[in-house]
Amino acid sequence: MNELERISYRAKMASRVLSTTSPKVKSNVLKYAAVQVKKNAQKIENANKKDLKIAKSKGLDDAMIDRLLLDKSRINDIAKSLNEIAKWPDPVGKIINKTKRPNGLVIQKVSVPIGVLLVIYESRPNVTTDASALCLKSGNSVILKCGSESLNSSKALLNCLQASLEKYKLPYYSVQLLATSSRKAVTDLLKMDEYIDVVIPRGGKSLIKAISKISKIPVLKHLDGICHTYVDNIPDISMVTKVVLNAKMRRTGICGATETLLLNANNIQYTDCVSILDDLIDAGCEVRVDEYLHKYLTNPNYAFNCVFVNLKKIKKTTSKDWDTEYLAPIISVRLVTGVKAAIEHINRHGSKHTDAIITSNKKNAELFLNSVDSSIVMHNTSTQFADGGEFGMGAEIGISTGKLHARGPVGADQLTTFKYLVKGKGQLRS
Repeated sequence: MNELERISYRAKMASRVLSTTSPKVKSNVLKYAAVQVKKNAQKIENANKKDLKIAKSKGLDDAMIDRLLLDKSRINDIAKSLNEIAKWPDPVGKIINKTKRPNGLVIQKVSVPIGVLLVIYESRPNVTTDASALCLKSGNSVILKCGSESLNSSKALLNCLQASLEKYKLPYYSVQLLATSSRKAVTDLLKMDEYIDVVIPRGGKSLIKAISKISKIPVLKHLDGICHTYVDNIPDISMVTKVVLNAKMRRTGICGATETLLLNANNIQYTDCVSILDDLIDAGCEVRVDEYLHKYLTNPNYAFNCVFVNLKKIKKTTSKDWDTEYLAPIISVRLVTGVKAAIEHINRHGSKHTDAIITSNKKNAELFLNSVDSSIVMHNTSTQFADGGEFGMGAEIGISTGKLHARGPVGADQLTTFKYLVKGKGQLRS
């Protein structure tokens, strides 16, 4: 065996041990890992500072730097997430369905671990613990391939996990980190379908497309987050401006950040449009508006309506804006003629990630929720809630934008498959 085959083989052997590990032991492993993270917080932070220094010297953009950062608050969040996943009900061994046939056979559909996961990710070192914790909770082993920019941070976090595995006498190779920048190594791993069951890529669209193209192993896709907020009417201007501001500006570098704002031209006063845009600009957001809104905002005959807007910061959109995930303080804004036009725009330009409607019209809300073809659709709230932790999963391994197996936040439950258990008393098939 070469080294990659050895890593994959060990992961396969570890998965067989984990598949029969008791819920109590799995939870204890995660709780002790949380203790180790807190105990080694300074070491983790120091390792992260090395990564940040290298990343800045390479000229990585602000969104990547933000994803890479591990400060005291985020390290505490990692420990908290490990404890939350530990408390979550065990997803393995659940009886999904049970039937008794006329011949007396009892057939059970039961949840089981998938087996071995390969998780490939860029920048976010917290994926090291999130992915590992969810895999261990669901009885899977995992091979991690982080980006070179987060290698020091990921190694420091991995040490905490492996210390816990050792304490509870589980194979240390239940969680392995591939510490190489070799593209060939990744390409070779993607062909090892004999050992690896599922690939989960976390990164940009180009990374995911490249992996999907060459992988012999099924890929759980997490494509880009071109998320929309559609304002259908203004039930409360204060609520609307706060939700839009949060959806865009809370953290601009995450996949759940709103990138396009759609406004109902038939229901919303231009003064309310101005109020929404003004708050975004005040918060440091670059606003790009469609030609109709741009014409209004720059027309001196209507200037009295927008005295609060710094017109120098209003730009005109191009056709590319509707298909762009900015991951930055930039938002594109478009006027639409109503809920059906908003749905049409989202289904055409969205990435099937997360989209929201703000409205007091229940009929329009239901039409939007049922017609938008995305993994997460929201009503009267911020798209930044698109997160496994916020959904009560403790954490997530990603947001699946595909339609097979898992969709939306991928937590421990989504990292299981099922098998059928058939129990009889000597029945023979005629």
